[in-house]
Amino acid sequence: MAHSQRRPALGPVIFYSLAFVLASYFTFAAVQGDYGVFRRVRIEADIQQLTAERDQLREELAVLKNKTHRLTDNYLDLDLLDQQVRKVLGYMRADEIVIR
Repeated sequence: MAHSQRRPALGPVIFYSLAFVLASYFTFAAVQGDYGVFRRVRIEADIQQLTAERDQLREELAVLKNKTHRLTDNYLDLDLLDQQVRKVLGYMRADEIVIR
């Protein structure tokens, strides 16, 4: 009886190797790709940061609009006008004492 050498089947090895490589690639892309989990977390953090910055800028804009309205010809706030004159021009009244 002749003992024949049996060659290992190469088809299943190639199939499982290719399946493993493809699964690894898609797993990596799902976690770290352009549309992956890490990218999504970073985008959500950016959204929160930019939303907070937008809200802060809206508040500052509302304050500036209020000051602008209070200094218009239709509505003149003398206290605000006095404050701005002192701040911008460095004016003071004659009855005040300046301490440096």
